[in-house]
Amino acid sequence: MYALFSAVLLVLLIAALVDIITRQEGQVKHLPKVLWVILVIFLPVIGSVLWFAIGREYPAPADRPRVSVPRRRPAYEGPAEPPVRRVRTTEEELADLDREIDFHTEQARIRRIEAELADRRRPTDEP
Repeated sequence: MYALFSAVLLVLLIAALVDIITRQEGQVKHLPKVLWVILVIFLPVIGSVLWFAIGREYPAPADRPRVSVPRRRPAYEGPAEPPVRRVRTTEEELADLDREIDFHTEQARIRRIEAELADRRRPTDEP
């Protein structure tokens, strides 16, 4: 039992020391690398756990490589030509506006006739 605990402690100590030493200064948080090494050597369990918990910089989830099946991309067909937009003349725009005015006038006339029909269908109270 003690041998297993000692082996785990030794592996944890060596892993923490190797990780501290191989890290760049920008990847070490809260203390300088030298202080982390001293902390891990003098307090192996606490120092190693603290190092792996708060001392090292872990890559962001977006930076971690993903293992997935690559998607097939469509074959390159060259640069796409931008759509050609035809410039409308003033007469065409005025004709469109006239059609829009006629449409709204017709809609207003239909609503007025429907209101008159609803009034005629409403029963009267006179005997």
